[in-house]
Amino acid sequence: MIHGILDKAEMLSRQPQIGHRYEPITDREVREVLYGHYRIPYLVRTPERVEILGVFHGAMDIERYLR
Repeated sequence: MIHGILDKAEMLSRQPQIGHRYEPITDREVREVLYGHYRIPYLVRTPERVEILGVFHGAMDIERYLR
């Protein structure tokens, strides 16, 4: 499980636009990818730099953590 999440994070460093735009946040480019039952939101700082904002179970309301 952990290796899969790390692989997904590594993929973001090469293809930062691959995730879906997280629509509730409009003032920053926050996107997210899914891995199993988990959501991995991330902030695209530049095309070469992304910041993982967390790894959350899909059932969680993550919006309050991302504000």
